[in-house]
Amino acid sequence: MRKIPNYDLYGESARPAWYDAFNFEWIAERSAPNDWHIGAHRHDALLQILYIRSGSGHVVIESDKVAFDPPCVVLLPAQTVHGFVFSPDIDGLVITAAQRALESISKVVSPGLLPVLQRASVIPVRASADDDALMPLFRLLEQEFRGSARGHIAAGMSLMIALFVQVARLGEASSVAGATANAATADRRSAQIKRLRELVAAHYREHRPVEFYAEKLGMTAAQLSRICRDQLGHSPMSLVNEHLIREAQRDLIYSGLTVKQIAHALGFDDTAYFSRYFRKQTGVTPTEFQAAAHNDLSLG
Repeated sequence: MRKIPNYDLYGESARPAWYDAFNFEWIAERSAPNDWHIGAHRHDALLQILYIRSGSGHVVIESDKVAFDPPCVVLLPAQTVHGFVFSPDIDGLVITAAQRALESISKVVSPGLLPVLQRASVIPVRASADDDALMPLFRLLEQEFRGSARGHIAAGMSLMIALFVQVARLGEASSVAGATANAATADRRSAQIKRLRELVAAHYREHRPVEFYAEKLGMTAAQLSRICRDQLGHSPMSLVNEHLIREAQRDLIYSGLTVKQIAHALGFDDTAYFSRYFRKQTGVTPTEFQAAAHNDLSLG
C-alpha cells in the first residue's frame, strides 16, 4: 500500500514539532516549481491556512475534492491528508504553524477557537469587508516571518490567534442557515471528541482497538470514525498514535530512561517493535529522535 508522504513543508522531510513555530509564503513560491500541482500529503504537527484571493483550482481534503471559489480561506489541521491543483494565475498565500502551540494558546485566551483549529474547512470570504479584516493580519504575519526583530515568533503566534478569530467569524457568517441545529450537533460532537481524548489519555498504554473507544462512547466504530474524520480530519487510531508518540517523544527527551524502559512503560513488550512503530510514525528511530532533540534543545 502506498504511504502518504508526511512533510514539514511540501517536499521537505518532517521535523520535530517545535522546530518551526510558523512559516509564511505566497502560493506561487512552492507551487510554480511543482508545475502548480501539490500531491497528496500530510503534516504530523503542522496546521496550514491558505487565503486564495483569485485564480482557480481545487483542494483535495482526505477523499473530497473541493473547487476554489475565490476569495476563500482553506484551513487544514495537522494530520489532514490534502493536495492542491492551482491555475498559474493563482493569487494567494499560505501560513504553516505548529498546531499544538496554537491550541495551547487558544485554550487560555479563547477556548471557542479550538473547534475551528481542529476541523478542515473551506470558508467563503466577502471580497471587500472580509478582505479588509484579513489582509492587514496577513501582511503583519509576513513582516514578522521575514524579519528578525526580538520576539518575532511570539508576535507571529499572537497574530495567528487574531487571524483565527477572524476565520471563526467568517465561518459563523457563512453558516447562518440552520445554525441552531448545526450548533447542537457541533456541541454534541465536540463533547464526544473531548471524551475520546480523555479516554485515549487514560488507555493509550493498553493499545486498545477503535471498537474499545467506540463502546465506551456508546456508538459503533464506524460512527466514531466518521465523527473523527468530520471533526479532526483523521481517524480515531491516528489520535491514539499521535498521543502515544507524543508521550514517547517527551520521555525520550526528558525522562532519562533507556529506550527499552520507555517502550515497556508505554505498553510495548518488544523494544524492536517499539522502534519500528516509532519510526513508522515519525520517520526516525527513537535513538535518532532523541539525539536530534537533545542537540536542538541543548539538553544533551
